[in-house]
Amino acid sequence: MEKNVEMQGDLTIVELCELSRVSRASYYRRWQTRKPAEEQMALRDRLQQLALKYRYYGYRPVTKLLKREGWVVNHKRVLRLMREDNLLSLRRKKFLVTTESAHAWRIHPNLARHMHLTDMDQLWVADITYVRLRQEFIFLAVILDVFSRRVVGWAISRSLDSRVAQEALAQAIELRRPKSGLVHHSDRG
Repeated sequence: MEKNVEMQGDLTIVELCELSRVSRASYYRRWQTRKPAEEQMALRDRLQQLALKYRYYGYRPVTKLLKREGWVVNHKRVLRLMREDNLLSLRRKKFLVTTESAHAWRIHPNLARHMHLTDMDQLWVADITYVRLRQEFIFLAVILDVFSRRVVGWAISRSLDSRVAQEALAQAIELRRPKSGLVHHSDRG
């Protein structure tokens, strides 16, 4: 039973199987193993697009987005695929204000900007940062010698006040005993 394929526009599955000399059972067996793989690749592609577009969304919001688009998925499958493709969401970090810029104190000029260093103890820079512990934040004040790039003084405190910076400076002066002419530079001059 030969048919001209070009002449006939709409062939049925039965006719295509006869033309290619393949049984219908083997055609459907192969279709069932191939079709889910194509669906999974399409789902993964869309999942990657959404995860990159909404970087802070977890697997639950992404699942909702996929369901709105008509995908038949549950949250467990989305989580598994996101883990496999390393697409888990980024966590937003808590922002903690550590610099008080609205104050009445004098802001000193930046003397460190144009210095050319030739030895240690000519320029120290200071900064305060916070360290997140399991249940609280602690504040760390550090003083660095710019020439040697070493820590010359530091202090830790549970509260952000001037004492932590003063303790770090006192420790640095006691350890290094600098000569006159030292410039101590902090965030605001």
